[in-house]
Amino acid sequence: MHLDRLMTVLESVAVAGRAVTAPEVQQTTGLPRPTCYRLLQTMAEHRLLNEPEPGRYLVGERLVRLALLGQSDFDVCQAAAPTLREAANQFGEAVFLSRYRNKGVEIIHVETPKDIAQSFVHPGLGFRPMHACSCSKVIAAFAEDWLQEEILAGPMRCYTTNTKHEPKALREELSNIRKVGFAECVEEIEIGVSSVAAPIRIGNIGAKFSVGATGPVRRFTKERRAGLGYNLSVFAEKVALTLQMHGVPQTE
Repeated sequence: MHLDRLMTVLESVAVAGRAVTAPEVQQTTGLPRPTCYRLLQTMAEHRLLNEPEPGRYLVGERLVRLALLGQSDFDVCQAAAPTLREAANQFGEAVFLSRYRNKGVEIIHVETPKDIAQSFVHPGLGFRPMHACSCSKVIAAFAEDWLQEEILAGPMRCYTTNTKHEPKALREELSNIRKVGFAECVEEIEIGVSSVAAPIRIGNIGAKFSVGATGPVRRFTKERRAGLGYNLSVFAEKVALTLQMHGVPQTE
């Protein structure tokens, strides 16, 4: 069956863990060489495989995206929790994990600092608007062009007087987020509360998750937000690596 052969070739490439050639796939699978060449080329055309150099193949962007989206919230949270806990204890603030799905962003997990001598702000779980929260804006900033345009064209509710609701202002902010690598939210959702978030990027599929920290504006000064943004980017890389180790194929 054609699908059986396709899956056999995909498994051969994935297990190799490096870029492989058609002869190597043929040797591993035992399939006829013309069949291997044809399947490899077809899958590369559909982005199930990448071809980093002529004649060599890796697991592709589209397959990585499917594997990532297929992970349950429970599995993702279990994998990311230790890193988020480490960040919460280091910052002394609540740290949260957010996920993009169905054209929206949800906070799916929160870790709070072990030392509760200093008060912290719990962000709560659930939906966040794409235009007015650091965890959403940082995902939007690294999203595909069509999704950004859809966000900019859609209604943007004002939650406070600080909420950016004009397309031009939000477009400029998304551009700046791509430059600095993290997003900020200063009283855009709730007066007195601020947050910072960094994208969790895996391979070249964009950011489908983000990691953020939230706290009172009196502690989240401009200087501290910048420091948190840098440190959250480091923790985001740790989470990305952890998710890769828990079932998301790696790409070059």
